[in-house]
Amino acid sequence: MTKKDKEKVFGGEWSEAQLEEFMVDQDYPGETADFTSIIRAYRHMMPASFADFLMLLKEKGRDVNAKNEAGETALQVISTNPKGAEFATILKDAGAE
Repeated sequence: MTKKDKEKVFGGEWSEAQLEEFMVDQDYPGETADFTSIIRAYRHMMPASFADFLMLLKEKGRDVNAKNEAGETALQVISTNPKGAEFATILKDAGAE
């Protein structure tokens, strides 16, 4: 979901506040909050920003190995996308299994 008062950012440096906008606090049907946060960030960020996001996620004590109701981790889901290889590597570097 994009808030109307938020400007879309493509590439470039993201502030910590902008990165935090991608962290959700509530679970969604079939997904934990951390799983949703990682997938949202993957869909909207360039690789460098995604790496920064994951670092912040971990600093806040969140789970890079969060799963959906099918038992899939964000790493598993992202790895199935033909354009997800670089993001999958970044997730692995952040400690995802």
